Amino acid sequence: MRHNRTINHLGRTASHRSAMLSNMACSLIKHKRISTTVAKAKALRKFIEPLLTKSKEDTMHSRRIVFASLKDKNTVTELFREVSTKIADRPGGYTRILKTGNRLGDAAEMCIIELVDYNENMLKEKAAKKTTRTRRSKKTAEPAKEAAVVEAAKSSEPSEIEAPKEDNTPSEANS
Repeated sequence: MRHNRTINHLGRTASHRSAMLSNMACSLIKHKRISTTVAKAKALRKFIEPLLTKSKEDTMHSRRIVFASLKDKNTVTELFREVSTKIADRPGGYTRILKTGNRLGDAAEMCIIELVDYNENMLKEKAAKKTTRTRRSKKTAEPAKEAAVVEAAKSSEPSEIEAPKEDNTPSEANS
């Protein structure tokens, strides 16, 4: 039984596993997206997310902590210069796992793990969705006509707009 066993050992010794995760993290930072198995991607996510959080604070101490895990000076430099500026306002969830199906040789579940802020296609779709309507707004078939009506109302002078006339006659309900 595997009670409280939170680490997926991936069939490797501790040194092999840490070296593999370090190499995969360096590749992910360099290429912004890598293809791997789902189990390795989930293990890599747990490995790299704290490092990305550390990179938001550019101090010598955080650089040394990240370098101790990655063991590659060029990758650490790229992480602190480029990646940390893009993820600065994100509170977490820096990676995304997209499942791609099974590998032909051994039918292992394959996926793509990528840095969220570097996928231009999904960022464009997100921006396009934001510019559409909100959840509670009414559906309008012709937004151009509606915009023209609003512009006409804004440009008209207050003297042209007539106020409703009031009747000074007593209403029949009071009689």
